[in-house]
Amino acid sequence: MSAVDVRAASATAPTTNSPRVGGQRQRWVRRAPLLPALIFTIAVTQLPFVATLVISFLNWNSLYPDERRFTGFDNYVAVASDRVLRGSVVTTVLLTVLVVIISLLIGLGLALLLDRSFPGRGVVRTLMIAPFLVVPVAAALLWKHALYNPEYGLFNGLLATVANWFGVSAPQPDWISNFPLPAVVASLVWQWTPFMMLILLAGLQSRPLDALEAARVDGAGAWQIFRYVTLPYLRRYLELGALLGSIYIVQNFDAVFTITSGGLGTANLPYTIYTTFYQAHDYGRASAAGVVVVIGSIIIATFALRVVLSLFREETTR
Repeated sequence: MSAVDVRAASATAPTTNSPRVGGQRQRWVRRAPLLPALIFTIAVTQLPFVATLVISFLNWNSLYPDERRFTGFDNYVAVASDRVLRGSVVTTVLLTVLVVIISLLIGLGLALLLDRSFPGRGVVRTLMIAPFLVVPVAAALLWKHALYNPEYGLFNGLLATVANWFGVSAPQPDWISNFPLPAVVASLVWQWTPFMMLILLAGLQSRPLDALEAARVDGAGAWQIFRYVTLPYLRRYLELGALLGSIYIVQNFDAVFTITSGGLGTANLPYTIYTTFYQAHDYGRASAAGVVVVIGSIIIATFALRVVLSLFREETTR
C-alpha cells in the first residue's frame, strides 16, 4: 500500500474524536444510569412470563412429578374446552362489563357535580377519591363484614331501622348468599368509581370554553349542551376509562376470593387459575390460562395506549 492510500484510509476512517463517535458515547453515557433499572424490570416481569410460557407447553402436575413432559398446545386446547374455565371466562366478561359501565355512569354524574364551584369542593373531591386508595383486600373485607353480614352488617341494620319506623318486621337477607355476583359487583363499583370520576373530571375541566359560550349564546339549554357539546368531547375520556378499568378488573382476584371464595357462580378467570394452580396442582394448565389472560390484557392495553396517544395529539394541536 502506498503512502497516498494510507493517508486516504486514515482520513476516511472514524476516529475517537469524530462527531459521530462522540455522539454515540454521549448517548451511552446518558443511558448507562438507566441500565440497572432496565435489567431489574426485565428480571421481575419478562423472565417470569417466559417461564410461565414454557410451563404452559408442559404436562406438569405436582401430584404426578414423574409424568412431566412436553405436550405442545394441549393445555391451551384444554383451557378452551374445559367447561369450568369457559364458565369463568363468561363470569369474567360479565363482571368486567357490569363494573365498567356502572362505574362510568356514576363517575360521570359525580364528575359533572364536582365540575361546579361550591364551598368545600376540595374536601368533597378528596372524600370521593378515598375508596380508590383503599387496599383491595381491605375494601372487600369491609363490604363482606361491615356491610353484607346478615347479623351485624350495615345494610340489614338500615332495613331494621326503617322497618321500626313503620312498625313492621324487616327481612334480614344474607346478601352474599342471595346475591353473590351483585355483591362482588357493588364492592368493585364502589372502589373503581373514583378512578372513572377523576378521568372524566379531567376531561370536563379541559373543555374549550369558547364552544360552551357559543352554545349558550345560541340558546342551548343545559341538557343540549351536555348532549351535543360535553358528551362528544368526553368520548375519548370515556373510552380511556373503560379500557383502563377493563385491564384491571379482568385481572381482579381480591374481591372474588375475599367475598365469595369463588362460590355461587362468581369464580372469574384469575380465581380459576388460582384453584387450578394451588388446589389441583396442574401447573401446565394454569400457566396456559394465565398466558391467555395476559394476551387479553395486552390487547386491551394496546387500545388504551392508542386512546392516550390520540388525547395527547389533540392537546398538542390546540
